Amino acid sequence: QVQLVESGGGLVQAGDSLRLSCAVSGRAFTSYVMAWFRQAPGKERELVAISWNGGVTSYGNPVKGRFTISRDNAKNTVYLQMNSLEPEDTAVYYCAGRTLRSQSYDYWGQGTQVTVSS
Repeated sequence: QVQLVESGGGLVQAGDSLRLSCAVSGRAFTSYVMAWFRQAPGKERELVAISWNGGVTSYGNPVKGRFTISRDNAKNTVYLQMNSLEPEDTAVYYCAGRTLRSQSYDYWGQGTQVTVSS
């Protein structure tokens, strides 16, 4: 059974940086597509960043140039480095994973709250 556990959320001020971590159990981590999503109160969940094994990444427009997704396959961990945080980044951030063949994200973490004050 695959489990995802996020950590690293918190309360920061606008302009600060924060790094989220997502520890993944399971032997097939290196083949997973890993992603970060976020959901703000009253808004739909949105895709923040995706990481494919091999170093390919993509980002949602609101975070391009500020956020970086990375993965450490030796530690079965995916990270989200968030710089120049804005109050609009306030949300619950979720780590998610899927196999290459899957059309949807099958594995989800419990979420970690990120709050950015102005």
